[in-house]
Amino acid sequence: MGFIKNSNLKIVFLLTLVISISLPVTVAFAQQADTSSQVTDTAATVGDVAVPADTSAASDTTAVATDSVAATSSVGATPTATTQEEGKVSLDPQVYTNFFYYLLIVFLVCVLVAVVGKIVQVYELTRRMNGRDTTYYLYNLHANLFLVCLVVGLYGVYWSYAHHGAQSMRDAATEHGVRIDTMFMITTVITTIVLVLTHIGLFGFAFKYRATPSRKAYFYPHNNTIEKVWTIVPAVVLTVLVLFGFFTWRSITNVSEEDQKNALHIEVIGEQFAWTVRYPGRDGQIGERNYRLTTPLNSLGIDFNDKTAWDDQLGGEIVLPVNKPVRVQISSKDILHSFYIPDFRVQMNAVPGMKTYFQFTPTVTTEEMRDKLGDYNYNFVMLCAKICGGGHYNMQKTVRVVTEEEYQAWLNEQPYFFTEDLRKEFQASQVSSEEEVAEKKLLANAN
Repeated sequence: MGFIKNSNLKIVFLLTLVISISLPVTVAFAQQADTSSQVTDTAATVGDVAVPADTSAASDTTAVATDSVAATSSVGATPTATTQEEGKVSLDPQVYTNFFYYLLIVFLVCVLVAVVGKIVQVYELTRRMNGRDTTYYLYNLHANLFLVCLVVGLYGVYWSYAHHGAQSMRDAATEHGVRIDTMFMITTVITTIVLVLTHIGLFGFAFKYRATPSRKAYFYPHNNTIEKVWTIVPAVVLTVLVLFGFFTWRSITNVSEEDQKNALHIEVIGEQFAWTVRYPGRDGQIGERNYRLTTPLNSLGIDFNDKTAWDDQLGGEIVLPVNKPVRVQISSKDILHSFYIPDFRVQMNAVPGMKTYFQFTPTVTTEEMRDKLGDYNYNFVMLCAKICGGGHYNMQKTVRVVTEEEYQAWLNEQPYFFTEDLRKEFQASQVSSEEEVAEKKLLANAN
């Protein structure tokens, strides 16, 4: 394989080898993980089957479980289920089959590169035997390839915008989301223009000023004008974008006190790996929390000495009235999380020991969004945007935007956090506190 002595072919060969080897390993283990999750789900389903008392029925249930797992492992073209035998996990033989299949593809790609390299070598030898140039024709070839790459790259930019642009830019469902989208679109347009012009300049320069027998390279160490242009112009553009983003963010987060009072207040508390949502009662105020008051019953550490907490309600989901301002109080019980609703263009960190806020106004109901998308199972979703551990993916909660009447009807059905058990616990703590105070007074009088 003497063609590898050629530096260009060597680079191509090595890149192809690295990329091709990484591909089968990733795909094989991804398939293994996917099928393993399928088997786990099947096992969980089978585990829900009630086992009868008699042995024969138990044997039938075991047979059903075995058939279910076998059926699951047979789904798809490449089953890669993992099995456990004597506490050890063994890979399905199909995993190795997949690996060697892709390894064969890598080998064939390498052979193809080798064949192309040999063809190039034969072409070079033929030109030399005919007394023709063997150097500058390669420069011309590379220059033309630069043009081809430029056209393909620019088409790729167009294709990605045409096919994936709508996926990344669905209409915002809040008032401030329109401003966020405007800022995003302006930034995208500017960066796209810079991308296109820069690549046209780079590839066009390489094509126009390729080496020829009649032109020699000119050493051009410095030019003040060029230095000023490519320093000042990007600095001005970036300054404009930063200021634009800064003032847009301030207009969203700096809410007047009057607007804060008129908003619906809710509290969202994050923990590994769930969200707890608390709604105010008739008084419209959320009770205070104190982590020192946390108990198995009072998991949020709500201070019931603050009577505004007595009528607070828990929400199994987040339900909001349309066209009404909502102010969310965000915090965390353990580590850093992030309150994130993509359709609302809302994101704010949930910080332990600190309250953060985000106020927004939903403008589209869930039903209206479903009609617009043509997907009648679609829901707004609140996610965690900080990787917070193994169950991070599970930190989701449905968000529904409804009419004012539907919101009130839903709220009336939600349970109060201050349950009867919590009342008893609170009364007991009050009695113990009063006894401690009385004892301290007696000791003080005795002294």
